[in-house]
Amino acid sequence: MNAESDERSGVVAPAHPAPAAGDVRDSVTGDVTEGAAKEERELGSRAPGFIKASRTLHLSWQVGVFVVGLAVVAAGIVMLPLPGPGWLVIFGGMAIWATEFVWAQLVLRWTRRKVTEAAQRALDPKVRRRNIILTVIGLVIIAVLVGIYVWKFGIVMPWKIHE
Repeated sequence: MNAESDERSGVVAPAHPAPAAGDVRDSVTGDVTEGAAKEERELGSRAPGFIKASRTLHLSWQVGVFVVGLAVVAAGIVMLPLPGPGWLVIFGGMAIWATEFVWAQLVLRWTRRKVTEAAQRALDPKVRRRNIILTVIGLVIIAVLVGIYVWKFGIVMPWKIHE
C-alpha cells in the first residue's frame, strides 16, 4: 500500500497510474503500454457466434480444432529428431488449440512470459560476457581435441582412390 498523499487534496496517490481502456501492463517491466493491441486477451473460445449458438455445432468445432492441433503438434514432435522446425510447429499446434481451449491459452501465456524473461536476462551484459567466455573455452577445447586426433591418426579420407 502506498502511504504517500497529495498535500492539496489529502488523497492517497496510486503507485502506478491506472491503465486506460486498451492499455496493457508489461509483464516484465510493469510499465503501462498504450495501444489497441491487447496482449492479455480474454480466455475462452474464439469460434464464430453462429457456431457458439448451437451446442452440437460448437462441440463438433472443438473436436475439429483439437484433431487439427493434435496433428500439428504430432508433426512437430516428429520433427524434433528429424530435420525441420520442430519446436516452431509444436507451438503452432498449441496456438491452434489456444483458439478454442483455455488451458492452451494459459500455457501459451506462460510460455510467452518465460521467453520474454529469458530474452531480458540474455541481454544482461554480465550474462552475455559469461556466455561468450564459455563459448570460447568450449571452442578451444574442441580445437585441441581435433588437433590431438589429427596428430595421432592423421587425416584419412573415407574413400580409397589409387592413382
